[in-house]
Amino acid sequence: MKVLIKLGGTLLDSAESRHRLASEIAELAATGAQVVVVHGGGKQMTRFLAERGVESRFVNGLRVSTPEVIDALLHVLAGKVNHELVASFVAAGSQAVGLSGLDASLAVAEKVSDELGAVGRPVRTNPHLLNVLVSNGFLPVIACIAGGSHGEIFNVNADQMAVGIAAGFKADRLFFLTDVDGVRDQTGSTLASLDLGGIQQLITSGVATGGMQAKLESAAAALKGGVGEVIVAPGQRPGIVTELARSANIGTRIILGGSPS
Repeated sequence: MKVLIKLGGTLLDSAESRHRLASEIAELAATGAQVVVVHGGGKQMTRFLAERGVESRFVNGLRVSTPEVIDALLHVLAGKVNHELVASFVAAGSQAVGLSGLDASLAVAEKVSDELGAVGRPVRTNPHLLNVLVSNGFLPVIACIAGGSHGEIFNVNADQMAVGIAAGFKADRLFFLTDVDGVRDQTGSTLASLDLGGIQQLITSGVATGGMQAKLESAAAALKGGVGEVIVAPGQRPGIVTELARSANIGTRIILGGSPS
């Protein structure tokens, strides 16, 4: 079984949460599952920039990426956040390998717009390196940075990065581990399951906006790209990775067919 796990940056901000998740994911990999991790780090980026007097600006949930932001991206996301997470995996017994989309063209992106600066949208992935690593017992840990066809460095939304990598890797399952319990309906209740029609309904009705809208759009893209199922689940819950691997009814399961619950 191939599993891609996307970890939100908020979950990695404390050493306790980072070590717990690394331990749980390492246990899953030890069962024989081929696991790839993609991580964000927006909270850490914002803090780093603020300490240097750089204001973070967002357009439709995407960080406007100036040269100062790209510098922070390389220092913080591909540097501190990635290395701390790799260290946690190593402590948990995994042969973790820290990467970004720049390595071996794991993710190639195109510029989204002039307004956003160096923000990219993944248009092509190269899963060969990932397949070599996981088939030899390594655990790739990927920061959401992509390269361009002319040597550019792009800031990429972590959900979009996870989807692109998951589709290229031909993942059977994609776990979005977040700081919420799952996808909520108009009453605020967490949906147990959701299909593409349900996603469109939540977005059109204005129930899913901002970050959740982006996550649902990414989930839909993953399913259309061949990923078997997507699960949005609470990463702060102890044992969450083990429970999801056992198909426990936690969070929101998103599939191509079926009806929302």
